[in-house]
Amino acid sequence: MPQVKEDIVNSFESLLKSAAGYGIKSYDLVKLKTIDKTSAVVSSLTTHAIVFLILMSFLLFLNLGVAIYLGEILGNIYYGFFEVSLFYGIIGLIVHFFFHDSIKKKISNYIIKQAL
Repeated sequence: MPQVKEDIVNSFESLLKSAAGYGIKSYDLVKLKTIDKTSAVVSSLTTHAIVFLILMSFLLFLNLGVAIYLGEILGNIYYGFFEVSLFYGIIGLIVHFFFHDSIKKKISNYIIKQAL
């Protein structure tokens, strides 16, 4: 009888060790998956941010050139800047009132897709 009790205790200890090992491995797996997804999202957003900054620099200098050119045509340089700013003000209002929700939804879906 004592041998059976000892076998049960040994089996129980072995089961506890296996369960503890499983818990540690599961925790490590979740941690690694989280790091993987986080690094994927951050790297994707970083590359998009770099492309965005380059594109914005291009558009800045293009707009300066267009504003100066329009200013020369209209007689005063500041008129060209007024025209360019009026153009972007109208575009901004159109985007805000007509496309705000769809842009917000697309960005949210992109971030969720990257996280999953």
